[in-house]
Amino acid sequence: MKTFDEMIDGYGRFRSGDWKRQHERWEQLKEGQSPQVMVIACSDSRVDPAQIFDVDPGEIFVVRNVAALVPPFETTPGQHGVSAALEFAVQFLKVREVVVMGHGMCGGCQAALTQNLHGNRLGEGGFVAHWIDMLDDVREPIAAEKGTVGRDAERAMEMAAVKVSLANLRTFPCVQEKEANGSLRLRGAYFAISDGVLHLLDEKSGEFLPAS
Repeated sequence: MKTFDEMIDGYGRFRSGDWKRQHERWEQLKEGQSPQVMVIACSDSRVDPAQIFDVDPGEIFVVRNVAALVPPFETTPGQHGVSAALEFAVQFLKVREVVVMGHGMCGGCQAALTQNLHGNRLGEGGFVAHWIDMLDDVREPIAAEKGTVGRDAERAMEMAAVKVSLANLRTFPCVQEKEANGSLRLRGAYFAISDGVLHLLDEKSGEFLPAS
């Protein structure tokens, strides 16, 4: 894995390569951005949405966090990072689609399933534990049916997390309004690290099906 100093070497290759080859596009991007799609993904280093969807700079607006979670709409004081990014994308960039993309081998979903960070102090796992407690309600039936360890249980948790985030997205008034009038579409996706297959959620059946 690369160190930051090695990444600076990569920056040098970028400046002499893609920056020059796509100079016209960078000239356009300096005037602003107009992506049509927002992707909410996990911070996991193995699942880069730009790489998975093979897009250029300026084509997707991305927010990444532990387990690709969206909290429900809240008006309480605090630093609402995901909510601010969603608000900006929907109200100002006017994206047409918001995609929540979960993934296989997600450490956040695994922690939500095992609850092995519950009770940890802030700075020692407590922040993560509090963040993923959004999944507590969906955890219970999964744990009862499949247990709390093993890929079957983890995969069920990972896919359930996508559905939780979609439900929470629909608590935002701006999302409700735009989805109702057809100017915004919400989509669920799941990327399997083990085989590189992207699955898309069919909300009518609740199943994740391989993307064609």
